[in-house]
Amino acid sequence: MARITGSWLSGPPADSGGPATPEFPGAELGLPETGAGSLAGMGRRIAALFVDWMIALGIAALIVRGSSASSVTLLIWFVIGVGAVTLFGFTPGQYFLRLRTVRIDADAPVGFVRALARQVLLLFVVPALFTDADGRGMHDRATGTALVHSR
Repeated sequence: MARITGSWLSGPPADSGGPATPEFPGAELGLPETGAGSLAGMGRRIAALFVDWMIALGIAALIVRGSSASSVTLLIWFVIGVGAVTLFGFTPGQYFLRLRTVRIDADAPVGFVRALARQVLLLFVVPALFTDADGRGMHDRATGTALVHSR
């Protein structure tokens, strides 16, 4: 006898009536598929973060000179991230990789509060690892931002 309720292993029914799968990442956000304004991939995002971290590490090494610079590096990375995104819309690493942080709800600058919240969430690393169907991390979803190609 078949189970009336089904099984959690069977997944959703074929005709669930839910929204269709987006054609490409960013389609539901109104972003283009390719070119300027399209969502950045995970590889470029990680590379930009790495560049920002190396810049912060270099500045911390100049400040501390010989001592452990781990906490100072984190502080400098945090300040660079908040300040650069607030003022310019990108960090140095994002600039070198031709990326930009934008608001998805309005055609306006990211602003200090969103940049601060985004950077605080990035401190925990884990929110950036969990992405939605568009590839946006939890830190971007929580702040209403997206990392897109600038050129």
